[in-house]
Amino acid sequence: MCKLKKNMKTNAVIIEPSEAVTASVIWLHGLGASGHDFEPIVPELPKDITRHTRFIFPHAPKRPITINGGMVMPGWYDVLAMDLPTQEDVKGIQDSDQILRNYISQEIENGISAQRIVLAGFSQGGVIALHTGLRYPLAIAGIMALSTYLPLIDTVESESHEANRQTSIFLAHGQLDPVISVSHAQRTRTYLEKLNYNIEWHNYNNMEHSVCAEEVTDIGHWLSARLS
Repeated sequence: MCKLKKNMKTNAVIIEPSEAVTASVIWLHGLGASGHDFEPIVPELPKDITRHTRFIFPHAPKRPITINGGMVMPGWYDVLAMDLPTQEDVKGIQDSDQILRNYISQEIENGISAQRIVLAGFSQGGVIALHTGLRYPLAIAGIMALSTYLPLIDTVESESHEANRQTSIFLAHGQLDPVISVSHAQRTRTYLEKLNYNIEWHNYNNMEHSVCAEEVTDIGHWLSARLS
């Protein structure tokens, strides 16, 4: 059985496994949510993963969000326009990239090899997982990007690191997503495949901007292949 531990020092929800930790999943939530958002999924994942994997769900810093009238809420970066990739908060993305890198460094300092660390995220969180994972200078176990898109696409080819050129990338999206159109995810897939990244693509016909049971099953299979 997993035990829940909230670590205030790192500003994250942390779920520790029942056995010795041999892998870590760092999972970023979407806009306006918190680290608690994906906490309930962990018990639904295969036991061969959860019994030895630490799940870290950081809380995003609070910031004004332009498209929400400047309302302050948890967010990994500002959203400047509804057409997400056309106007991007470069500094916000880069600041959250550093936050995620700090979590990776902390896990490595705790004895977890980078090759046993998965970066995951939903929506805004997936943006940061992709941004950081493609540029990270050590090979990691995988990148899981749910209901999201590739940010700062014009810089990816020049800034990406060869260390993760062969890293498995799990891309998943709902066909009915009204928040981030599936066309953005398809563009991400096409672009990364053009650069010869290892993409595992999943789309769900009846899913909106959320997670469905079929997707959780697919996530479990993918994580098992990376971390078992």
